[in-house]
Amino acid sequence: MQRTGTATLPLHYGSVPRWLFGRMVKLAEGITRIMVDEYGAEEFLKRLSDPFWFQSFSCVLGFDWHSSGTTTVTCGALKQVLNKANLGIFVAGGKGQASRRAPDEIRQISEDFSLSTKKTNEFVRASKLAAKVDNTAIQDNYQLYHHIFVLSEKGKWVVVQQGLNPENKYARRYHWLSDNVRSFVLEPHAAICYQAKTKNTLDMTSKKSKEAQKTSLDLVKDGPDRLKMYFLPSRQARLDLWLDSEAKRKRILELRMPQNINWKAVELAYELQPKNYENLLEVKGIGPATVRALALISELIYGSEVSWQDPAKFSFAHGGKDSVPFKINKKHYDTSIQTLQEVLSAAKLDNKEKLRALKRLSNISYLTSPHE
Repeated sequence: MQRTGTATLPLHYGSVPRWLFGRMVKLAEGITRIMVDEYGAEEFLKRLSDPFWFQSFSCVLGFDWHSSGTTTVTCGALKQVLNKANLGIFVAGGKGQASRRAPDEIRQISEDFSLSTKKTNEFVRASKLAAKVDNTAIQDNYQLYHHIFVLSEKGKWVVVQQGLNPENKYARRYHWLSDNVRSFVLEPHAAICYQAKTKNTLDMTSKKSKEAQKTSLDLVKDGPDRLKMYFLPSRQARLDLWLDSEAKRKRILELRMPQNINWKAVELAYELQPKNYENLLEVKGIGPATVRALALISELIYGSEVSWQDPAKFSFAHGGKDSVPFKINKKHYDTSIQTLQEVLSAAKLDNKEKLRALKRLSNISYLTSPHE
């Protein structure tokens, strides 16, 4: 499965004023209708999966570029629009408790589209597994609190979800796209963006962690009794004695072996005998602590390399003229700007609303262009 991007944004608390949200819904509807008419539903989903385009879209609707609300409120406006606009696209999920209703809403959407039970189950699985990967397989200290699943009547889908880190007061957004399906657990990212990389992030989706995935799976399939040996001091040598470098010694002090392993979940996984790492993640109760423990044992005892690097590849900011943090991809960003300009020009909005939106878009273009 291909994830197409991640954005990190400062947490902004509070709610959007009703007068602004109403206008955002109206503007979102105008842009969405024109985009679907001009480019088709599948292209619109593809644009939503692009963090650059999504951020530009949010700003055009009226957000500051760096607010965490760009995700939650923009998605809320889109849900109101798409679930009523008869454009062949529907949105499930949302913020907080609404995110947990996504599976039931996906089933209802699939019924409306007359999709098969098999397809419906695939969509529900994709929704749950995308969330499980970002919350458990990648441990970057961002706890998911927002999740939407955008589904077209042709079976294409996008996931946009966001996690928060209460310590650094930032939110990080994750984008998933159903095109080019490969694997949920083997480098599913096409692009990852960040404001600040996290230290010692466990990334079990990295190619470097592929062998550790296999070892983790073998450990679980061997049964909980054997696995418990690594947690009982009377039956094992200290784990730090297996470390062969000062760097690893330092890391293990920072990444202590979890003590709150869900042994009932481990027993259930043993009974189910999962075929692969994806199936292991799907077992109810297999959470971050268990995944982390299996990863540490895989590396320290069995030598299976694990990636501890944040999978974020570049800053969400569009770069700088001195190539800091990276060289600006002007063509990429200009595509987003041009697309929004086209749809805004064609959108059925009053001239005042259209002028304000185009002005905001012009400001975005200026702020993110390389200045000489």
